[in-house]
Amino acid sequence: MSCISTARMISGPYSEASSGRVVWVPGKSLWTGALTLTALVLAPLTFTWDAFLLFLVTSAVTLCAGHSVGMHRLLIHRSFIAPLWLERLLVYLGTLVGMAGPFGMIAAHDIRDWAQRQRHCHDLYAHRRSFFVDAWWQMHCAVKLDHPPHFAIEPETLNDPFYRFLERSWMLQQLPWAVLFFAIGGLPWLVWGVALRVSVSLTGHWLIGHIAHRRGHQGWAVDDVAVQGYNIKYVGLVTFGECWHGNHHAFPGSAKLGVEHGQTDPGWWLISILRALGLAQDVKQPQDLVPREGLRRLTSRATGIMPEPTIGNQIMTASTVGFGTIPTALRRVLCAACRANLS
Repeated sequence: MSCISTARMISGPYSEASSGRVVWVPGKSLWTGALTLTALVLAPLTFTWDAFLLFLVTSAVTLCAGHSVGMHRLLIHRSFIAPLWLERLLVYLGTLVGMAGPFGMIAAHDIRDWAQRQRHCHDLYAHRRSFFVDAWWQMHCAVKLDHPPHFAIEPETLNDPFYRFLERSWMLQQLPWAVLFFAIGGLPWLVWGVALRVSVSLTGHWLIGHIAHRRGHQGWAVDDVAVQGYNIKYVGLVTFGECWHGNHHAFPGSAKLGVEHGQTDPGWWLISILRALGLAQDVKQPQDLVPREGLRRLTSRATGIMPEPTIGNQIMTASTVGFGTIPTALRRVLCAACRANLS
């Protein structure tokens, strides 16, 4: 059976997602290993409260504004439109997470997404192996498929000079901040603001992916695919909404990931603020998307919740309309800002 194609991964007549071998990627492995070892050895020895605060603030900014909103929801899925200067800023912050440059992030995401949409895929793409094997595979290795698809990034992204610069220099982007942090706070700021932040971000990204493709709450399922996505409860705040991966599999083009009632999604809060300020347009939510083929709402027996009403083929919930799960006080401010912006 031939493989389906996605927007950037074009299947050929012999493309398939299962056959291939896992290979060690030296640059990726040494980068991850060196930063993790540095953090494990030096972070306990250099703890100060100001370094800890720096770690929290820089992690929140790079992971929420950079990775979740800039890289994932904007650059990869184009779930909203932002001015080019803002898009570039958000993608730059995402590069500081330390996983890859913009093209590398798109490629890593899209090959996994392409593989998971087939009927069968390699164990690495499905996170099927044991905890420590999967950790080694995901953070130090890659799959070399026997018959991969053709990868084609849209020209406006591929030819962007700033993104090409970031792709060539993404590891070096830590250097200016390392110099600044060391000048201000010495070794504690250097360790906690760079080595610990990056290593925690890389490990956390793998851990959420490992769990979210194996078990958890599922509000929707997608038939005839190799891998399902699951929601991980109670960690919406610290993952900035990325833990609602079952929702993301159901509505991959949605800017809002926490679409069920009570699902905390700080990434969506930020996008809503940008929209209220006139800096985000064409913000897509589940009701704005063409339903994914094979998507079905699970029964209350399977999920513990009642099926939501539908309009046509589109699944609608109270939380997919308006500002959803944004806290009440913030919602009032945003509504006022929207009214002022429209007037």
